Amino acid sequence: MKQRTLGPFTVSAIGLGAMPVSMNSDNRFPSHEDAVATVRAALDAGVTLIDTADIYAPSWDLMGHNERIVAEALAGWGGDRSSIVVATKGGITRSEEKDFGRDGSLTYLRSAVEKSLRNLRVDVIDLYQYHRPDRWMVYGEIMQNLKTLQDEGKVRTIGISNASVEEIAIAQEVLGEGNLTSVQNEFSPRHPGSYDELTYCADRGIAFLPWSPLGGTGGGGRSVGERFGAFAEIGESHGVSPQQVVLAWELSLGDTVIPIPGARRAESITDSAKAADLELSFDELARCSAAVGIEV
Repeated sequence: MKQRTLGPFTVSAIGLGAMPVSMNSDNRFPSHEDAVATVRAALDAGVTLIDTADIYAPSWDLMGHNERIVAEALAGWGGDRSSIVVATKGGITRSEEKDFGRDGSLTYLRSAVEKSLRNLRVDVIDLYQYHRPDRWMVYGEIMQNLKTLQDEGKVRTIGISNASVEEIAIAQEVLGEGNLTSVQNEFSPRHPGSYDELTYCADRGIAFLPWSPLGGTGGGGRSVGERFGAFAEIGESHGVSPQQVVLAWELSLGDTVIPIPGARRAESITDSAKAADLELSFDELARCSAAVGIEV
């Protein structure tokens, strides 16, 4: 598979968003064995970037569920584990009293990182991403907290998620030149609103990881060809799925773009991984952008 740069790492141009096997819009989950098999199918297809998060779990009391599945899949995989980059996220809280709160304090983030280390069965986290802004705190202070965790040797590199251009700039300033590895925002044909952040990152060599790049777990990904006919038409002419066309188009938007399509079936990620090698013409890419309403 074609490769792209993610900070100090070289990873596959298509990653795996592991979330759907533990959390999705319709609350339908694969068996534990099938969940592990889905992650391993991604690895077998050449995917070397796996994205997870501590909150990806069927319920608040199962925090770390997705991280543990990823760890198990990697532990029993016959390939080269050292070639795989695992990214996780923290900063969102879950409890019986309040599902999905926010906490960017150093005390909370340190505790979250230590739990993620245990869940992932690693000594250091490759890429730790701040999940969503805690609006009760100054964003720059949260970035300093992440830098402290990096200085303590708990995380190798730092990313942010669901961030505006202003927040990306703050992270760059606090972390230092070249030390913000990635930005992970929602971006897809149905949600192109992070295009400004995508281009900002592309211009500065920051990896941009579109989450829900096909349209989400509630059927948006499955119906993308129906909602945006250009992707289905181009896919038909190449003998590939509309989903592959979507991902190939996203890759064309910048050399730093690394889509992380989610999957809860092995067949889904195996198909998505092929998008890295799908070559679309200039005219085809222009049709895709026009269908989404983006001027490239």
